[in-house]
Amino acid sequence: MAVLSGLALPTNELIPANGGASAQPVRSASNDTISIRGARVHNLKNVSVEIPHNAITVVTGVSGSGKSSLAFDTVYAEGQRRYVESLSAYARQFLERMEKPDVDDISGIAPAVAIRQKNSTRNPRSTVATATEIYDYLRLLFARCGETFCIQCGALVGRDNPDQIATKVLALAPGRRFYVLYQLRLPSPQPATPAARRLLKKKTLAPSQESVRNALVDIQKRGFNRLYQDGRLHEFSSPETLLDVDFSRPVWVVVDRLAINAESRPRLVDSIEICYREGNGEAILEFPIDTNTGAAPERLVFNDRFECKNDGTIYQEPEPRLFSFNNPWGACPRCQGFGNTIDFDLNLVVPDSSKSLDDGAIEPWTKPRYRGLMQEAKKFARSQGIPTNVAWRHLTADQRRLLLEGDPANKFEGVKGFFNYLERKKYKLHVRVFLSRYRGYATCPDCNGTRLRPEARAVRVAGKSITEICKLTVKQARVFFSTLQLTPSQAKIADKVLDEVRSRLQFLDEVGLDYLTLERLTSTLSGGESQRIQLATSLGSHLVGALYVLDEPSIGLHPRDTQRLIDILKSLRDLGNTVLVVEHDPDTIEEADCVIDLGPGAGELGGKLLFAGTYDAMLKEPKSITGRYLNGELRIPVPNSRHKPTGKFVRLYGASVHNLQNVDLMIPLGTLTVITGVSGSGKSTIVHDVLYKALTAKRNGSSFKEFCDRVEGDAEIREIVIVDQSPIGRTPRSNPATYLKAFDAIREVFAETPDAKRRGFTAGHFSFNVPGGRCETCQGDGTVTVEMQFLADVELICEECRGSRFKSSVLEVRFHGKNVHDVLQLTVREALAFFANVPKVISKLRVLNEIGLGYLRLGQSATTLSGGEAQRLKLASHLTRTENKEILYILDEPTTGLHFDDIAKLLAAFRKLLESGASLVVIEHNLDVIKSADWLIDLGPEGGDQGGKIIATGTPEQVARNAQSHTGKFLARALAAHATGHPGASTSVNGQQAKRQPNAASKSSSPSATIESGANAPSSES
Repeated sequence: MAVLSGLALPTNELIPANGGASAQPVRSASNDTISIRGARVHNLKNVSVEIPHNAITVVTGVSGSGKSSLAFDTVYAEGQRRYVESLSAYARQFLERMEKPDVDDISGIAPAVAIRQKNSTRNPRSTVATATEIYDYLRLLFARCGETFCIQCGALVGRDNPDQIATKVLALAPGRRFYVLYQLRLPSPQPATPAARRLLKKKTLAPSQESVRNALVDIQKRGFNRLYQDGRLHEFSSPETLLDVDFSRPVWVVVDRLAINAESRPRLVDSIEICYREGNGEAILEFPIDTNTGAAPERLVFNDRFECKNDGTIYQEPEPRLFSFNNPWGACPRCQGFGNTIDFDLNLVVPDSSKSLDDGAIEPWTKPRYRGLMQEAKKFARSQGIPTNVAWRHLTADQRRLLLEGDPANKFEGVKGFFNYLERKKYKLHVRVFLSRYRGYATCPDCNGTRLRPEARAVRVAGKSITEICKLTVKQARVFFSTLQLTPSQAKIADKVLDEVRSRLQFLDEVGLDYLTLERLTSTLSGGESQRIQLATSLGSHLVGALYVLDEPSIGLHPRDTQRLIDILKSLRDLGNTVLVVEHDPDTIEEADCVIDLGPGAGELGGKLLFAGTYDAMLKEPKSITGRYLNGELRIPVPNSRHKPTGKFVRLYGASVHNLQNVDLMIPLGTLTVITGVSGSGKSTIVHDVLYKALTAKRNGSSFKEFCDRVEGDAEIREIVIVDQSPIGRTPRSNPATYLKAFDAIREVFAETPDAKRRGFTAGHFSFNVPGGRCETCQGDGTVTVEMQFLADVELICEECRGSRFKSSVLEVRFHGKNVHDVLQLTVREALAFFANVPKVISKLRVLNEIGLGYLRLGQSATTLSGGEAQRLKLASHLTRTENKEILYILDEPTTGLHFDDIAKLLAAFRKLLESGASLVVIEHNLDVIKSADWLIDLGPEGGDQGGKIIATGTPEQVARNAQSHTGKFLARALAAHATGHPGASTSVNGQQAKRQPNAASKSSSPSATIESGANAPSSES
């Protein structure tokens, strides 16, 4: 049995033969392959194929051809199912329940790990550092090698080690004599009455004679024969001297009498250890007056407490849990480790950071009731040299802090003091209403968003706290740890820990995530970034003999970084793992050891094995659509002409969100504008967090100043639409016909039939979403789910309607010989012929066929659509509009999951939108889309802090000539390859022979690919 992160399976297991009750031992025909026989999951048509072990196998094909069905729903699902089945019935009820894939036999399978595109993490405590296990090693590093510094005075905190004390003392003037002491602790008298206890508070009572006698007898038994008080020694051998000791005052026990010289070191160390043991961890070295040198008396106090020696503040000794914000020991007490609290929101208090104090930057103080406070703030600002005519955002951090936190010395309470005052008046309704306007999630004022308590932040390694390290980007952290200097003892302890940290940072850097900060929340990552983080974590675990199933790892990667990803996949393979990748990127396909091509079409037209073998063999296979694109037989050409800007623009000025560096953006309307740049350069920020939010805010009448300084040209936009690849519906009742509103027209057609009118049926009776005509047993789903406790839930066809979703009386109503259930089983192409004389149905469905979705069934569940199909379906719903003028469409990497053939169809849909008067803004890395753009805006030059600038703008040809643009270098090759018509054309980039770019299909001079709708892709543009 092999076990892996909760997913494991035996490599040789009893599997029921052909679904029968008996079980036969099934072994792989060869130990070198995973053998799949008769896979029929979803649209797969009895696929049989072998996947070689210890190799990279790429599964490719058009969108909807069955790639994910083979890789994830067959191979990975069977691997996970076998592991779950090996557990007890009790354990299985707590694990994800998976059905057995519809496949005759899978043998030779390895323990399976799936790394998907989807970012399902919503935990507000999960960060890049915790997800990659870097934070676990950092906690260990700081617990074992960290130095604690006092929060108050900055002094080093630590225990007084006997050896260190001896070294310090022996460095003093030789020959000087001293006593080693510890304080004698006598039990305090316990008054019996409350009156006596009150007296004790006012007056110190002397210990009883009995307690003194017992204490003296006890220390004498322990071998101590002298006491010390007020510079005098009191010998037990002379009892009369003990009568002079005042036991109501501190008394010390003499452990040893020594002189400073090298030979006394062992005795000194032993004496200090005795003091620590007998004197509650404290040792005192008393130096009397030196009659020879005249040195003044001196007392040195040492202890083994972990405290600041200057002010006595005791600190927690570093341990791993002190640095965990998921543990009460380490989490900030105020925010509980979340980094933010519900408090007044600075963005609501100062909604427009371009305003100065004179302009009323602090919004609550512009209200008539509190205008006096604004005058006080200006008076205070002038007294502190804070300009009142400068924009809030241009004030220094200290100046803003003074205005927010106030200065009690100058009798100015600040914004926080103002809200604290209002908190005391919350019993008044109008005050509660006023406070609610400014309340929101704000950075925790105690930890400043670092999540950890002060004691944890006080620990440093090489001058940095763990929170400061987490603020570094991956690139900066690599530099820090590669140059980290430790003492020999620290280096010996931290050697293995640092190796783990460095290797994980290296893997993150190699998968193109060097711009991410370690404290970045994983919930804010894109699907591609999340997947690459999982990939880096897998590499860091050094697993051997596993099967990795990856879903398009190149998504979100700039062509510049693709080779680094390929090297990572090769590293996984070379460790002794099997790598199965669903991918469309040409470079990744070329580097694969084995390629599996599915097709020829999508949905019902796909699911067949077109090719399985090497890359070179695929280029010669005429049945392989992928091979025909890669060898240049099919291609996506550069448009003969581009849409020229009409003179209407949307302009945004002074965008400084996240890493944007005061960017001015100009987008020509009526064109396909593509935003490009390396990963982390600010593409999503400028489109989603600036363009979309600023335009939306201005349309709603709210302030857009937190996104940018100025917006112009927004009057030319009537509507803003974001089209993404999220599912169009999450229930089986959602389908293409309902999404496009075509089912409304179909229901009206059935309601107008004579039979329906005779029965009194309306259009509502032909809907499976509302009671009336639907089957109430399954409520229009067609299936009934039976919960099987610790087994997978079983979906059974509804016995009442037999999966038709409707009552029998409704199914008796027919239109041209078909009932409503029969119509929902038609493909879009079949429906176009069937409803040829019904314009209101044809108008809704025709566009689906035109953008290559003619194979979809009208009633196909939305949950079974791929991401690319869902996105094109959304585009189709907008294409059905008669008017698209003044509408701005925003798309974020629309080519995710799309084959070359699907990209041609997507570009055809883009052209239709442009021809209907729409404007498109697209974030994209795919060179086929980039070279087809009318206008490019390239961000960079790098990611993170090194990005956030506009490097180049213009047509693709103009950007390709820009030497500063990484995109331009790869785009120049794509355009050059198109001009030469040679699919293998390549040029030198950065002094190296560049590989063929991730869009080799664009390199052919052969005729353009024909889209199934009959439209040629892409033709000349007006």
